[in-house]
Amino acid sequence: MKNLIVLGIETSCDETSAAVVKNGREVLSNVINSQIKIHEKFGGVVPELASRNHVDNINIVVKEALKQADIAFNDIDLVTCTSGPGLVGALLVGISYAKGLSFALNKPLLGINHIEGHVAGNYITHKELEPPFLCLIISGGHTHLAYVKDYTEFEIMGKTRDDAIGEAYDKVARIIGLGYPGGPKIDKLALEGTPNIRLPKSDVDNLDFSFSGIKTSILNMYNKTPEINKADLCISFEKVSTEMLVENTLKALEQLNLNTVALAGGVSANSYIRKAFKELKGINVYYPEMQYCTDNAAMIASAGYYRFINGEVSDLSLNAVPNLKLK
Repeated sequence: MKNLIVLGIETSCDETSAAVVKNGREVLSNVINSQIKIHEKFGGVVPELASRNHVDNINIVVKEALKQADIAFNDIDLVTCTSGPGLVGALLVGISYAKGLSFALNKPLLGINHIEGHVAGNYITHKELEPPFLCLIISGGHTHLAYVKDYTEFEIMGKTRDDAIGEAYDKVARIIGLGYPGGPKIDKLALEGTPNIRLPKSDVDNLDFSFSGIKTSILNMYNKTPEINKADLCISFEKVSTEMLVENTLKALEQLNLNTVALAGGVSANSYIRKAFKELKGINVYYPEMQYCTDNAAMIASAGYYRFINGEVSDLSLNAVPNLKLK
């Protein structure tokens, strides 16, 4: 079978990324232009600024990806891009560029679900991983337990009823004055702390999650006692929120009669969460390399490869779907 060279484009939030991936698993290049420094002073992502920066950077990033992969535009077999979920203006930059490239090169186009891309990040790191398995998708916008039946077939078994876990991390960091982005800052400070602060664990029916209770508890606690040890608070927050993730994951694995779970999404880079899952007995645990945890185009190209060989393509009416669901 001929090698399939896939160009991936990712602009769902505040990273402009382009990647070239061969046969779904071999990354030839993965270029990421991050906007963290731009949005840091605002305490979060400003959608209009994100869109403008994507416009400024996308052509540069795509050309750099091709250069690092040592290929020309005509060597591309498939153009993929994130079509949702995400910020609508940001998504449209990547989609418009991908559509123009697809038309100019006369190459097929395929819009990819950003969440599905995060799952595919594991295929890049772990060449041996194949469905079926359970995937815990944890990011700034999502907390999903997804049964990965096949490369293009998913079943959501549980999800958050309020804040995504990454959103909870950012809000807790803001409450105690750590700034944005909150996840890495909490993870770093937690290394200096002791989990000696009692925090509530949400009791939700079935396999859903809720992180609003623990966030509100920390807000009230910090307002009453601003001199509280921040490192202890961070590690206590990590401990309780991770226990919630682990408990529901184990329940889902038992229901499915599976012993394989993959972590995906930006929060899967968290050291405490990785360690907690790796310590599970009798469970095969996978998670991507750090560069494939956060938003990147290699994961979009990988997911696109499996959609394409399954016979799927998009046409030039492809549009952004900010609230696109995984299904």
